[in-house]
Order: sequence, then C-alpha cells, then structure tokens
Amino acid sequence: MAARSRDSRQPAAHHDLVTEAPVLTRAYRAGSLVAEGFPLADVSSFLESSGTVVWVDLLQPSYDQLITLAHELGLHELAVEDALTRSQRPKLDRYSTHLFFSCQALHLDRQTRNLDRTEIDAFINERWLVTVRKSDGFSLDHLVERIERSPDLLAHGVGYLVYVLLDLVIDGYFDAVEAFDEYYDEASDRIFGETPFTPLQQRDWFQMRQALVRFHRVAFPMREAVNAFLRREHEISADLHPYYQDVYDHVLRVVESTEALRDLVATIVETNLSLRDYRQNQIMKKVTSWAAIIAVPTLITGYYGMNVPYPGAGETWGVVASSGLALFLSSALYLLFRRNDWL
Repeated sequence: MAARSRDSRQPAAHHDLVTEAPVLTRAYRAGSLVAEGFPLADVSSFLESSGTVVWVDLLQPSYDQLITLAHELGLHELAVEDALTRSQRPKLDRYSTHLFFSCQALHLDRQTRNLDRTEIDAFINERWLVTVRKSDGFSLDHLVERIERSPDLLAHGVGYLVYVLLDLVIDGYFDAVEAFDEYYDEASDRIFGETPFTPLQQRDWFQMRQALVRFHRVAFPMREAVNAFLRREHEISADLHPYYQDVYDHVLRVVESTEALRDLVATIVETNLSLRDYRQNQIMKKVTSWAAIIAVPTLITGYYGMNVPYPGAGETWGVVASSGLALFLSSALYLLFRRNDWL
C-alpha cells in the first residue's frame, strides 16, 4: 500500500511541473532511417514490421506522455517511476521485457566552475529504445550524427544506439577530467608564487573541489553500470562487444583519473598549508629581527635620556659614544640576521 501511495503522488507532482515536452521519434530498418517525427501512438505500428527499430526521445516528459508510451511498449511501473524522478544514480536494472538504464551527462564550465549535470534515463529493448532527458543540457545533434554515420553498425539495432549514447556521455567525462587537470596544474604553479591566494581565488578553489566531489559521485557508479552491459545475460551482439569493452575501459580511465585528482587536491591542500606556515614564519622572523635592531638604539637613548648623572653627561664625547654604540650594535645585529637568512 505504501508503494502505491508513493507512485500516485510522484507522477502527479511531475505532471504539475511539465505538461508538454518535445518528442523525437525515429525508425530504422537495415541501418537506414525509414521514418521520423511520427506520433507516440504510432510506435506500435512501426514495431509490427519485422526488422524495424524505433528510437523515441523525450525531453522533460509529462506524466501523460510517459504513461502513453508505457502502455504502448509495456514499460514496468517501477522504471516509469524512476524516469519521472530526478537524481537517479547511474544504474542498470533488468525487467522481464526491457532494461532500464540511468546515467548523467556532465559539462564543466571552465569560467564559472559549475558542473552541469543532465540525467538521461533509457528503456532498452531489442526492438526499441526510449531515452528520457531531464534537461536540455545534453544535445541530440551529435548523437544523431554519430548514429547515422555508420550504417553497418546501425544495422545491429538498439545495441548500437545504446553504445553511441554511452560513448558520448563518457566523452563528456573526459572533457571534464581535462578541465580539472588544467585547473589543478595552474593551481599547483600558483601556490609556489610569491603572492598567496586571494579570498576570491580561495572561493574559486573551494568551488572546484566541490565540483570534483560531485563528478566522482557520478563517475564511480558509472563503472558498474557500464560493466553490467557486458554480462552474458544482456546478449550484446558479438560485433558490438568490443565497442562496449572500449567504453568500459574509458570509464575505468575516468574513475582512475578522478581518484588521482582527489589525491592531487589533497596534496595541494597540504602543500598550501605548509607554504602558508612557512611564509608566516618568514614574516615573523623579519619582524622579530627588525624589532631587535630597533630595540638597541631605543635602549641606549633611553638610558642616556634619564635625569641622573652618567659618564659623558653634557659632554660632546658622550653623544658621540652613545651614537656610535647604537650604530655598531644595530649593524652587528643586522649582519647577524642577514647571515642567518632572517632578513
């Protein structure tokens, strides 16, 4: 009863949020496009033709749109609920008639340091593919271009469509890793400069650390999700298996890179703290050295300034002796501190 209550609430909330969404529909046969832009209600009629593969893409779909497609294709209610819910972690679930795959496409803005995430959910069957994008941050232009670039591979059907989707998402991960690498290379050089980080640079640094943490949370579970496609029960075509293996290798490289970046960030933080302490010690040594140098003439002039008789009081030689003593001791301290690198 609790599960039904949750299901009834979640779609209603999404229905209030989005009432209509752009729909892309395309049908392929033998590696060629045979139809596009047809209504969702016609999906079943295209699937009646043997050898036809249908791809449907929904951008921020309404509850009614997804339910209509669920009735057409027999989508599982739990998978539909996941597709209507935001912030799904990367995963691959298996149902009796289809697979449900969830991932997140990433884009790191190098100017604002914002990590933009676009959740993409996919219902996968050997005859049809339904993708659900939670935002327009992931463009379909490159996806369509890649799909239709290789008719021989497109003849393998849905398996190739899913591969191209995975490959483009992982390519976005590599772009993010490259941006992180460049930023932390610059940060590594900057911490050894004479000028310490300004408050604005420290805030920028903190935002990049936050972005890296969010990136790792997305990339790490993606490894298991992609690996699940390689398991025997999912029946990937033997011709496509090397392509999926290549994507999996790319995911491993991304995960290893993120872990290396996290180690690098920790090292940079520790080095920055050590350098900050070192700079503070240098400043304290200089301040202490100058204070000691200034204290010598202050002591001598203070002594000779007392209203008591002392040797040389009222005499020219007394002024010369006190001035010479102050100059000599101050110079000696200055040379001593310079030799010890305190000044």
